[in-house]
Amino acid sequence: MAFDHILVARILLTLVTAGWSLGTVIADFNKTHATNPAWTGHARFHVVWQISSYVGFGILALALIWTPGPLVVERLVLVAVIAGIVYAGFLVAAIAMPLYGGRAYDDNGYLPFPAPVPLIAKAWDVNMTAFCVQFVLLMGAVAALAA
Repeated sequence: MAFDHILVARILLTLVTAGWSLGTVIADFNKTHATNPAWTGHARFHVVWQISSYVGFGILALALIWTPGPLVVERLVLVAVIAGIVYAGFLVAAIAMPLYGGRAYDDNGYLPFPAPVPLIAKAWDVNMTAFCVQFVLLMGAVAALAA
């Protein structure tokens, strides 16, 4: 059986899309974010807007991934670019935290967990960990498309 790099890319991009779209619903549309009474109403509005936008873009990405038709590779590259934009935005927000007083977690939200191998850090943040795993999957999809 021949290696189907398009199918591998489709599966990996589906997982990546689920991570940045459905994952935000699971992680953020609850008492830690969208309904967190410690957050201002305006901050909650923005997180619900973000979640809703990501879900809409996720549906578009899944349609681009799985709808039959021409320009399959081009559509998959577009989905990879969309995911890259989401992850780059996360990275910019993480790097810029000192500029706007941001934190990777709230004390009343998802707390960091002990690092299994504390060589780099003593604790790992859930967001950073999830996004790093998703980024590796995205790179796998890009490699499959380049094959």
